[in-house]
Amino acid sequence: MDRKVGNIGSIDFSELKISKILEGMDATAFNARRLSHAAKLWREMVEGDYFIFLTLAGAMVPAGMRNVIAGMMEKDFISCLVTTGANVVHELIEALGIGHELGSERADDIKLANEEKNRIYDVFVSQKAFEEVENFLAPIISELEGNLSTPELMREIGKRIADEKSFLRIAYEKSIPVFCPTLHDSIFGLHLSIYRKKDFVVDFLKDINQILDLCFQKIPLGVVIVGGGVPKNFTLQAMLLAEGFDSAIQITTDSPQWGGLSGATLSEAKSWCKLKEEAKEVTVYCDATIALPILYAYLLEVS
Repeated sequence: MDRKVGNIGSIDFSELKISKILEGMDATAFNARRLSHAAKLWREMVEGDYFIFLTLAGAMVPAGMRNVIAGMMEKDFISCLVTTGANVVHELIEALGIGHELGSERADDIKLANEEKNRIYDVFVSQKAFEEVENFLAPIISELEGNLSTPELMREIGKRIADEKSFLRIAYEKSIPVFCPTLHDSIFGLHLSIYRKKDFVVDFLKDINQILDLCFQKIPLGVVIVGGGVPKNFTLQAMLLAEGFDSAIQITTDSPQWGGLSGATLSEAKSWCKLKEEAKEVTVYCDATIALPILYAYLLEVS
């Protein structure tokens, strides 16, 4: 975003609206200012009818971000989701009504194992939850035939979900593609290996062709990157063959000097032509479980 000239200000809390608070953050510094810039850039993309990719890595569904993702789909704040197999599995756990349990990072992990509970930092999830996911997926996988991309497979899953709050169901209803390039690296992937017929294949090469088709659209293209990892790379690398994103937002807790993709700057992506030279971009160094709900609340308020 353009650099502002002026003095450091403060946030005005006399009007308790998220839009006013974020506007006030524009006059502050560090990641408060970056978050303000990200909010305004996302609003520009929505109002400019951009096709917006959301890439989602990390345990975002267990951390309670499920309704944010679903709401962004319902409100057309995103046009495509690229996520991990783990987030899909945990979405199914929520959609099946089992859910995740508030826990503690100081828990006795051996005791949890004996209680058949699994820990994700300060979140617990029961072994029964994964058994119910298996019971749900097994008959679906067993009846599928042919070569399906992960968006085509997610449509098959989404249309069989009864929970109207499920972002997989919403994606099916609104024809929003959901890519899962790491689906095989998850419990879902294990079930695919066990229950699929010999004439059913998840074709990851079809994923590449389908995301390329989206990247070659002659409309403004934007990307919001949460957490980095494979979803980030899979989405950005498609632009090696296209013209580059017009706008980009990144929310990460990783720093760039270690050379890892999750911390790589969006400016670095311009050297690969994954972003256009003139692309607007901002990176917010913040826990996504803090930044994402604030940005979503802002979009709800101003839209």
